[in-house]
Amino acid sequence: MKNVAMEFEDIQGLVRFGYGKMRRARYELLRVKDLAAAQAWLAEANITTAVELSTPPTTALQVAFTAAGLHALGVPKLVIEGFSHEFRGGIGDPSRARQLGDTGPNTPEHWHWGKHGEEPHLVVMIFAKTACFDEFAESIKGAHWDSAFERITNSPLETTELDCYEPFGFADGISQPKIDWHGVRKLSGPEFAYSNIVAAGELVLGHPNEYGKITDRPLLAEDTHTLHLPTAPEAPAKRDLGRNGTYLVIRQLEQDVRGFWQFLHERSGGDAAAADALGAAMVGRTRAGEPLAAPADAPIPGITPSDTLNQFDFAKDPVGSRCSFGAHLRRANPRNADFPIRPSNLLKKLVIMLGFGPRGFQDDLVSSVRFHRIVRRGREYGSGITPEEALAPSPPGEQPRGIHFICLNANISRQFEFLQNAWMAGTKFSGLTGESDPLTGTREAIPGCPITSNFTLPTGDGLPKRIDGLPRFVTVRGGAYFFLPGLRALKYIATVGKK
Repeated sequence: MKNVAMEFEDIQGLVRFGYGKMRRARYELLRVKDLAAAQAWLAEANITTAVELSTPPTTALQVAFTAAGLHALGVPKLVIEGFSHEFRGGIGDPSRARQLGDTGPNTPEHWHWGKHGEEPHLVVMIFAKTACFDEFAESIKGAHWDSAFERITNSPLETTELDCYEPFGFADGISQPKIDWHGVRKLSGPEFAYSNIVAAGELVLGHPNEYGKITDRPLLAEDTHTLHLPTAPEAPAKRDLGRNGTYLVIRQLEQDVRGFWQFLHERSGGDAAAADALGAAMVGRTRAGEPLAAPADAPIPGITPSDTLNQFDFAKDPVGSRCSFGAHLRRANPRNADFPIRPSNLLKKLVIMLGFGPRGFQDDLVSSVRFHRIVRRGREYGSGITPEEALAPSPPGEQPRGIHFICLNANISRQFEFLQNAWMAGTKFSGLTGESDPLTGTREAIPGCPITSNFTLPTGDGLPKRIDGLPRFVTVRGGAYFFLPGLRALKYIATVGKK
């Protein structure tokens, strides 16, 4: 499929920018209370685009909708059915929750928000520099906000000021894929080495993805409501509602920081340095963000040579002696390619492509990472504490802390859900048994795997050590799937249900 030029003026800015210099953020989870007032607010909302300005903005406003929200705003059922099955079903659907590993205390019935049938209709995302945040957050409401919406929680999802460290104390936001915005990289033919570059269609609907195809999305017949929408590249007679939009996933993840460091301290015999090393082994990086894996021999496409925190793959660690196969870093991004063995000539390449020939120990145990990348935009919440402070008991009335995990992807099933189910929650990732992600795992028994609370710790000079009895460190408190539309699609959503 031929690449379509990027229309950054039609794309919401969060897709392209992380707004890292806007250190404060707030997420308003809302339901439509009055249709006319909601439409009026949406029509007047000054949504920040993905156009790169010579002087970056100090504030940003973004908006996204659940399937229930589209219905509440009058989008026809037939149009909604053009969105993906996962989006329409919602993350809180009980069967989907089981697929994602949301079991035990993580099941949606225990969530604070986002339970099946009680989803928000939309999320309004507010970003700003600290000095102007409160004024901006109030100004975006305008004349229609109070009439249009009601919160589904007593208060919005607040965040703490961005400091590039997640609540457990490890540097965060280090590794993101580089988006091939202009279609420079060729998509034809297999890739034989890890690359950090991904096709724009992995993130933005209406553009070619890593398969060279365009992801399914609602294509509408021309009428008075759709004439302003772009035409679909593969169906010029249709109007493209999904074009320049993406799917946004929010999961509120509460982190037991005290439990995490107290466990590490206890298993390390009270040795602070050993506890720090055990935590690094579980994460795959030191607290400062330095990877445990050895640097790659050659520069990795999509990563600048000066980015030493990302200039690595796992080619020098085939048995997981430096960075455990089960480490959070390795699960979240295995940094593999389509074919782990690099063929030296055309005949060997053909043999491997046909599925024959010798294979290494880890070959085909994890799927090629280029088809499962996501772009993360999450932020932490709650007051921070140091590992040393975490060793003390919780004071009375201590407020929870964690991460509002947010990611963007064009295919929820192939990207977010695959990563969560097969890599993070999977107990057989890379040939392992009896363990899920050491940070986010639920530790609940699953069919065929009664124990999921182990972690294999590399020793570097001998057999790996098994750490057993990991408690649950992360609990899901809410979540939803949203559609983050392009600005022309937003205009359609704001007007189609008008009477």
